[in-house]
Amino acid sequence: MKFKSLRLLFTLTTIFAGSAWAQQANEIVLKPKESKTKISKHIYGHFAEHLGRCIYDGFYIGEENKVIPNTNGVRNDIITALKNLNIPNLRWPGGCFADTYHWKDGIGPKKDRPSIVNTWWGGVTENNSFGTHDFLNMCELLNTEPYLAGNLATGTVQELSDWVQYVNFNGDSPMSKLRRANGRDTAWKVKFWGVGNEAWGCGGNMKPDYYANEYRKYATFMTDWDNSSKIFRIASGANGGDYNWTETLMKNIPRNLIEGIALHHYANVTWSKKGSATQFSEQQYFATMKSALHMEELVTKHSAIMDKYDPDKKIALVVDEWGGWYNVEPGTNPGFLYQQNTIRDAMIAGVTLNVFNNHAERVRMANLAQTVNVLQAVILTEKEKMILTPTYHVLEMYKVHQDATLIPVSINTQEYVLGEEKLPALSASASIDKNGVTHITLVNIDAKKSHELKINIQDQAYKTISGRIVNSAKLNDFNSFQNPDLIKPAVFKDAKLKGNQIQVVLPAHSVVVLALK
Repeated sequence: MKFKSLRLLFTLTTIFAGSAWAQQANEIVLKPKESKTKISKHIYGHFAEHLGRCIYDGFYIGEENKVIPNTNGVRNDIITALKNLNIPNLRWPGGCFADTYHWKDGIGPKKDRPSIVNTWWGGVTENNSFGTHDFLNMCELLNTEPYLAGNLATGTVQELSDWVQYVNFNGDSPMSKLRRANGRDTAWKVKFWGVGNEAWGCGGNMKPDYYANEYRKYATFMTDWDNSSKIFRIASGANGGDYNWTETLMKNIPRNLIEGIALHHYANVTWSKKGSATQFSEQQYFATMKSALHMEELVTKHSAIMDKYDPDKKIALVVDEWGGWYNVEPGTNPGFLYQQNTIRDAMIAGVTLNVFNNHAERVRMANLAQTVNVLQAVILTEKEKMILTPTYHVLEMYKVHQDATLIPVSINTQEYVLGEEKLPALSASASIDKNGVTHITLVNIDAKKSHELKINIQDQAYKTISGRIVNSAKLNDFNSFQNPDLIKPAVFKDAKLKGNQIQVVLPAHSVVVLALK
């Protein structure tokens, strides 16, 4: 009997010790003294393609609209919402659309502009009423930098060279005269330029060596010998894990002709069976998060290839398409890619932005796909109504990292387990801003379990801590036009500060931002 009691005591002690160990297993160490890399604000860029209801009936409702308040046809509520995000750049007009777009069709009197059939997205006819002036003037309203995607596949070198001159040259030239004739005296001075899009697919189904030669030709005529205009030319980069594409471009494009290489990756259940944006199982959620977390491997491996040819990291890795991709909402045009936005999308945004922050030495620009009414949108509209999605709220909370100094982070995390598969449950990044405030962004992707977490900040003590959180009762929850504020940031109180240590309890499927002073 005594033996049984001892054995029971040993068992209980073991269970208790194991439980205590499990509670302490989640640990993050911040190293402020090693801070040296700036997190470029351009990591927090957005993407507006001529796709579905992103431009027409999204951003742009037309100057004649008297029901919805607008400025030159652009919705004022969208402008206000995006300015609150401090969006640093906006990519336009595509995407696949860019390589069928001829910019001269979208300038001059709107009644004289020719129409175009959008063969990529729904086969709809567009009247080109939203063109270069409309977009660049909208960027001025947004206080954001435009990122123009040039037509390499069906355009010409002369066409792209003329576009650069039209929007950037203040002197006397045929293109600057044309711009002035169309009502704009001073140049917009556009810095960011894409040279084709997805050249491996909808941008021409090219092989990497062929595209590299085409890129060299186009890039040569976009500026002068020394790029005295300081434009930032971005090559069409790899689809996911096509590392040979990055290797070929880095090997074959001279350093003086390139400033960035793109990368595209979308999170989904599977590419062929994407599933519903709102009616998904935990298995589908798990698969989507596994796909989202794959961004860490992609960025690491593409960066390693770039390091071989560019050890000084002068060329940026530009992830100018990322986000969640599901089936369209029932009853909507399949070519319009309109989908709802749940807590799952908040998780995707949180972990992806943490990856970008932590790789800020190489990743210096990125663009969420897309801004309004398409894919992982931050804004959805329905006639005069507008809602902000969970993704919007995550980006609004994360804007504290823009142009802040990255604090290196090491993390030990428990696992999110489903059946035989496992994923790291927690994700984190941290920075210190110009005012000396430290921000830590935390994500718990676990669908069911809260996680206790200890944060140690080396050689640094703080006096105050505050926090905000985005989560909801169910993973499938979303903001609807009937209930637009179901999900929004709330005050987070489960973080306790003592000197340079923080104890945190992260609820299941939550995104948290902590501020320390």
